[in-house]
Amino acid sequence: MNDLQIIENALYGYIPKGLKYEKNLVDSIEYSLKAGGKRIRPKLVLEFSRLCGGSDKSALPFACAIEMIHTYSLIHDDLPCMDNDDMRRGKPSNHKVFGEDIALLAGDALQSLAFDVMSQSSTLENASAEACVRCINILSSYCGTVGMVGGQVIDLENENKIADLSSVTECNRKKTGALIKAACEMGCVCAGADEEKILAARKFGENIGIAFQIVDDILDVTSSDEELGKPVGSDIDNNKSTYVSLLGVDECKKRVDKLTKDAIDALDCFDGNTSSLKQLALNLSNRKN
Repeated sequence: MNDLQIIENALYGYIPKGLKYEKNLVDSIEYSLKAGGKRIRPKLVLEFSRLCGGSDKSALPFACAIEMIHTYSLIHDDLPCMDNDDMRRGKPSNHKVFGEDIALLAGDALQSLAFDVMSQSSTLENASAEACVRCINILSSYCGTVGMVGGQVIDLENENKIADLSSVTECNRKKTGALIKAACEMGCVCAGADEEKILAARKFGENIGIAFQIVDDILDVTSSDEELGKPVGSDIDNNKSTYVSLLGVDECKKRVDKLTKDAIDALDCFDGNTSSLKQLALNLSNRKN
């Protein structure tokens, strides 16, 4: 099996089963988990774990957990009170299918399921208790007030005003970059890597995370609904300041190249084969959706 199949088999195995009265909620969870996507964050967990000598068996629960957090954030991000997007990955957004109430609860349930998965006895059988606790700490920190949720707040407060580059960068470092950075760190931690490698993984994740968002901003003005799988021009519609609105497309492309180079350079301290991670960074910088 390839990595995508490995991740999705494990991920779908955690979907609750046999619940009678909560079926609508479970269907909503399943709808978004199975909507596709690049699975970048779980791939990063696996790649860094392998690079540090860890096994896929020990890394997979953490890979699944971070994808659950990411999926919950997308469900909430599409809600009318947030970005109010009707499409996600080429399909109707969760709330358009199940209603705002169930979509909200599906996101909540996915968030709690992520931490359940990381602390299950089966997870502890393959990763040390210390690694489990540290991964829980990393993910809870990076998805909360000082991470993804905090970034979403900055994003909302930047609507309908011209925000400066510092504010936009801080927003995206947290809203988009925090989970990518968490994935890289968690991969190292669950494999028992030393602090030098964890720090290098953090730097790699920080750089590709910001580059990822700059590419998103570029695609929002250069792509089409069909290519992107969601409405383009949403940043303009929501009067958001973005890297493109502040810097222009050409300067944004230069920054993506620099951030990608810095990410790749951060891998120098690893002894193993880093070619997959280098190629992933390059692929993300050149993506079309």
